[in-house]
Amino acid sequence: MKPGTRISGVGAYAPERVMTNADLERMVDTSDGWISERTGIRERRIAAPEEASSDLALKAAERALEAAGLEAVDLDMIIVGTVTPDLPFPACAAFLQRKLGARNIPAFDISAACAGFLYAMSIGDQYIKTGTHRHILIVGVELLSRILDWEDRTTCILFGDGAGAAVLSPTEDARGIRSTRLYTDPSLTDSLCIRAGGSKLPLTAESLDAKLDKVYMNGQDIFKVAVKNLSGASLEALAAAGMRSEDITWVVPHQANIRIIAQVAQRIGVPLERFILNIDRYGNTSSASIPLALYEGVNDGRIKPGDTVLMCALGAGVSWASALVDI
Repeated sequence: MKPGTRISGVGAYAPERVMTNADLERMVDTSDGWISERTGIRERRIAAPEEASSDLALKAAERALEAAGLEAVDLDMIIVGTVTPDLPFPACAAFLQRKLGARNIPAFDISAACAGFLYAMSIGDQYIKTGTHRHILIVGVELLSRILDWEDRTTCILFGDGAGAAVLSPTEDARGIRSTRLYTDPSLTDSLCIRAGGSKLPLTAESLDAKLDKVYMNGQDIFKVAVKNLSGASLEALAAAGMRSEDITWVVPHQANIRIIAQVAQRIGVPLERFILNIDRYGNTSSASIPLALYEGVNDGRIKPGDTVLMCALGAGVSWASALVDI
């Protein structure tokens, strides 16, 4: 019998500095009421100048390993979902691997923006189910504060910094990761992106002056597809596992916008009270948002062994994903 995959430990870390909506009022033309009403965000965390993505990832990973009862030397693979690596290359995962003291195992990044953690989960799940790997560390980490235009009120109010991690391990039990679903629609690649800094448009004095190295988003484009795609992927994950909405104990969604989350709840038939939410305190931390919320739910006792958890996320690409997991 081929092994299944379970989440054997979770961890998370958020920087100490808190930036409130009141702080943003002093920086751009916005207000606490406007931000809160339209997004559900009241504050977010900002990394210290000396912190890199691998530093945040390290703290989250150490907590996940401790929860799993494992050491770094027990790991067979490290997968990091991020769009803000320490350097353009090598991978953030390699820096994390060195800081953890892991063996010379495969360590690599994936770029799926807000869906990065679930992409990493799906990839890790395949390796464990083949029986070739036993313990895989997956991480979602972002320092979005480093790639924001702090004069653009349409984007700077939304995002924050953070990291979350999980250890995937084999299980002979029927429970564990029941299904994952991954998707990308390339028709909206220009709706959420950084326009300069790659091979298509290298950084120049002109592109830097135009702030093309910062996050650009057409919010209307993303909002239109978010509810449809997130609810669709969630229902498909349930169908693949032969389950219904009533079988879900908790939903851990990507924390992007409370209005999107509320509409997803309505479409999949799960009350909002059964959603793990922390968007008010962290904002949108992209690939880190699901593991941050998952860690909080496990750590405070809401998510218990035996619970069935649905996760879903959508980000740049546009890429989106869902996962159905028995904890």
